[in-house]
Amino acid sequence: MKMADENSSLLLIIDIQEKLVAALEKDTVVLKAAKLTKAANILNIPAIVSEQYPKGLGRTVSAISENLPINYCKFEKTNFSLVKEEGFLDKLKSYGRNQIILCGIETHICVHQTAADLIDAGFDVIVVKDACASRNKYEFKQGIEAMQANGAKISCLEILLFEWLKSSKHPKFKEIQTLIK
Repeated sequence: MKMADENSSLLLIIDIQEKLVAALEKDTVVLKAAKLTKAANILNIPAIVSEQYPKGLGRTVSAISENLPINYCKFEKTNFSLVKEEGFLDKLKSYGRNQIILCGIETHICVHQTAADLIDAGFDVIVVKDACASRNKYEFKQGIEAMQANGAKISCLEILLFEWLKSSKHPKFKEIQTLIK
């Protein structure tokens, strides 16, 4: 699979919601996903955010929702795979981007099932491992392994950011660099 490319990428944030984050041991996923969101905003990479049953699980945490790119879109869902939500695939295809940068909660359920369906639909999927989480470490590990076995590239925040930049001569290099210092 190719490296991440800022002109081919779309950021897909799965269910990083108030009650789901509260069930985690630590909120590293929020910190990393917020940095990823800020970088997408800086680089003008479109983003789609999903919320699993927000009436019960709350809204997307503010560290992410406050930093979304202007051109983001939100989907409420009840299916574990966002791809199965009515209108999602058409909206995704309308961006004309084939590389989906995926992060979220729970890795072994909603992130995994969305990744599998995206791969089946012909998209390249890059999972940002350190911006994903599950309540249970074993299930997290299994979710990552399942996505990799299905053809997703497993990456991390810093690898992805520098793949987007390609060079220290990128006009947004210094701005992106501040996210990891």
